[in-house]
Amino acid sequence: MANPSENTRGAAIMMLSMAAFSFGDACIKATAGNVPLSQILAMRGVLATGLIFLLAWRLDALRFRLSGRDWALIGLRSLAEVATAYFFLTALLNMPIANVTALLQMLPLTVTLGGALFFRDPVGWRRWAAIAVGFAGMLLIVKPGTEGFNSYVLYALIAVVCVTFRDLAVRKISRDVPSLTVTMAASCAVTGFAFVWSVEQVWVPLTPFLGGLIIASSLFIIGGYVFSVMVMRIGEVSFMAPFRYTGLLWALLLGWLVFGEWPLPSTLIGATIVVATGVFTLIRQPKSRARLPSV
Repeated sequence: MANPSENTRGAAIMMLSMAAFSFGDACIKATAGNVPLSQILAMRGVLATGLIFLLAWRLDALRFRLSGRDWALIGLRSLAEVATAYFFLTALLNMPIANVTALLQMLPLTVTLGGALFFRDPVGWRRWAAIAVGFAGMLLIVKPGTEGFNSYVLYALIAVVCVTFRDLAVRKISRDVPSLTVTMAASCAVTGFAFVWSVEQVWVPLTPFLGGLIIASSLFIIGGYVFSVMVMRIGEVSFMAPFRYTGLLWALLLGWLVFGEWPLPSTLIGATIVVATGVFTLIRQPKSRARLPSV
């Protein structure tokens, strides 16, 4: 059992990770479609991959002599990361940041559901009930059949599916494979995809403002990854689980202050339901498999 100081430090690092990812997303959204997404991903990818490589090299966390099985799983996870980047950022550029972030809070529920369906993880009736209630909360956020429902909501939901697949793939990778090696592979895959995609698009010249947003996004993403790797090594999931949802608070605040967005009451109710059921699911999962989902 982790001591109180480790739990407190883990909670603080978790909040820093969520803040970093939220600010990184806000930087991308602030480009407001003035830069093609392929160009953003390519430029951000070069910066992020370079920094991840330096960090992994300094920490001696690069491993290339891995089993074929691990490389296959890393490849599948990287493909899921590519799909996640495309669908999530497309949704982010066309939806309120808080709405997209609220849907991502479904991850503890979808990962638990995926584990039960594909890996036959034991799931008691309480967690099955939490999953059902959480999906009801998700419907309040997306509001199918109303004017607020559009194709970009589907993009956000597909992103949730992709992240779920990514996290399930990680569970099968050998424990001795460093997290930064996996992160490095994913970053290279997203960057390569972006450059191939950008061949058929015209790159636009960047103003200092737009260039600064892309650089800032890269730095925030790196910070988020570093903190998320650190938090996996500290404290207990049951203590830190609620703090991963501070990302939604940051999204609400940034949406209001920067973009003039505020969710409808039904969206806030749905987000509250999703968060509550997600926290319950994380706390109730068996300690032998307790692991926070990636972001």
